[in-house]
Amino acid sequence: MIKVKYFGMIAEATARSEERINTANIKLSTLIKTLVEKYNLKPYTLNVAVNQHLINKIEDVTVKENDEIAILPPFAGG
Repeated sequence: MIKVKYFGMIAEATARSEERINTANIKLSTLIKTLVEKYNLKPYTLNVAVNQHLINKIEDVTVKENDEIAILPPFAGG
């Protein structure tokens, strides 16, 4: 099982701040695609972190059991 946490406008769009998903050993890109379709997140630019590390290429990452995935809205400068 993995934990997916949602922040900012992404949490508003999904109507939740987190959820647990009974899956592991899948490509992060597959998980993100599934979540984008499930919650209609196509209009949003997403940033993704795995175990508190920002991921640049989601295609290169495999999600493992007990990983924590954070779906973040775009960062603003300041």
